[in-house]
Amino acid sequence: VSVWDKFGSQTAAERDIFLDESFPSGFQWATSAESFKVEGGWLEGGKGETIWDRFGHDNLAFENQTADLACDSYNKVEYDVYLLRGLQVNTYQFSISWARIFPSGHRDSQTEKGVLYYDKLINTLIESGIQPVVTLYHWDLPQALQDNGGWTNPTIVDAFKDYADFCFSRFGDRVKTWNTFSSPWVVSHAGHGTGEHPPGVKDYASSSYQVTHNIIKSHAEAWHVYNDNYRATQGGIVGIALNSDWAEPKTPTNSEDIAAADRYLQFMLGWFAHPIFVDGDYSVALKTQIELKLKECPSSPPAVLPVFTSEEKARIKGTADFFGLNHFTSRLVNTVKGGCTSGPGGVGDYAAGVDPSWPSTASDWIYSAPWGLRRLLNYISLEYLSATKVPIYITGNGMPTAYSSETINDVSRVEYLRRYINEALKATDGVDVQRFTVQSLMDGFEGPQGYSERFGLTHVNFEDANRPRTPKQSAYFFSGVIENNGFGTHASEVKTARQVTFTYRSTNPTPSEVPSKSKVIWEIFSTGSMDPIPEFFPLHFPLDFF
Repeated sequence: VSVWDKFGSQTAAERDIFLDESFPSGFQWATSAESFKVEGGWLEGGKGETIWDRFGHDNLAFENQTADLACDSYNKVEYDVYLLRGLQVNTYQFSISWARIFPSGHRDSQTEKGVLYYDKLINTLIESGIQPVVTLYHWDLPQALQDNGGWTNPTIVDAFKDYADFCFSRFGDRVKTWNTFSSPWVVSHAGHGTGEHPPGVKDYASSSYQVTHNIIKSHAEAWHVYNDNYRATQGGIVGIALNSDWAEPKTPTNSEDIAAADRYLQFMLGWFAHPIFVDGDYSVALKTQIELKLKECPSSPPAVLPVFTSEEKARIKGTADFFGLNHFTSRLVNTVKGGCTSGPGGVGDYAAGVDPSWPSTASDWIYSAPWGLRRLLNYISLEYLSATKVPIYITGNGMPTAYSSETINDVSRVEYLRRYINEALKATDGVDVQRFTVQSLMDGFEGPQGYSERFGLTHVNFEDANRPRTPKQSAYFFSGVIENNGFGTHASEVKTARQVTFTYRSTNPTPSEVPSKSKVIWEIFSTGSMDPIPEFFPLHFPLDFF
């Protein structure tokens, strides 16, 4: 039974019912940050230039903004960990900047100061009782590697393998969960298809497919390095965080629209997931559709799909200990004839849109359709995990607000998270979901959008060189969800806390506004200052501090 069959008869009222229950015991709660979005310190400690540094310096981001300073997290490890302690998350997911460790992308350029920054972050997290989850690659390729062709050059597979090997050897005694890549579809699609992201290549027909091919091989090699050399002694796990929308047929009773919705998912999620989780190769659906286009368009094929050798297929199959999912929105999909247009819609013969009733966000691609998450989780479980049975981690979910809108009192984010987290809860009755990660801990540099879109649970004042941080209403809400492991016990108390209006203030909040005594830490930030942390707050917390 397909997911569309399973949920097709649901009424909107049944679909949107809110579940006042708790998550399974041991469920993991996390938030995240990505290196180039928050670290700053773009040249500090010998760091090499990345493709996002070049993008910013070429004045390609909103209002010529750059990631040179960003949130200055490179110099504010303690502040960020204090924020995490206040949230009460047990997991923090962050990415390593390849160029901060290997400025040229290769081991012979290693800079120890960059390594020590991540050592400090990892150690401070662990001493604070927070599990570090590390992403090896979140889009910020060393510019030196890009100058040699980047992800289109097959030699990058060995370069990534060696980088991963170094990270496992240096940090793996403390880091037990690794994402090789986060949202690699964006690298292929926006970096090498539409050209919106660096390196700005507009070549969907060929380059984007070559990039995906090399990323999949790089992922597999990194997994094998860990499996062969580190798993026995370190006892960790390695997976990948894939991004995907949910695809809902525009007309749920139309079999052609259902087939189009499946093609949408095959071209987005399945492009990476099928080789890694099923059989080491691209899906029959993907290959068949591309072959169809080659026959339709012999003189100008809109897609050229590279071929894995039988050895490569065997090497790729089953190279993930968990399925990481980044999910933000859904699409209504219908079948159309795409002709000879490159890009997923043209090649996949579908059109995608949104329902005008779905709440919008500051991003023109994220619309709130929370029920899509439950359906996508069920799809993943059926399509990719029926044999491997690995768990699913939600490695990213969140939404942006505009730069000067809902800055602290972010009611739209609270409602978005409340609904999306609740859909994950509904899915746990049949899907092995073990973690929910809110993206992100704080506002940051959002690529082409610069600082104009804010994803954070914490507000960052980018007008102030000290980059003061202030927890938003959504931070208090999420902390309440964590305290109750969902929406069951004391759910009414959580809802009361959620309705409080949080603004900049010169006085401490009253106890009724604070759902946990751990929020005392956040009062360091409540005045908008970044003064030194008071001496009576220990830099390293005892594990029983809260």
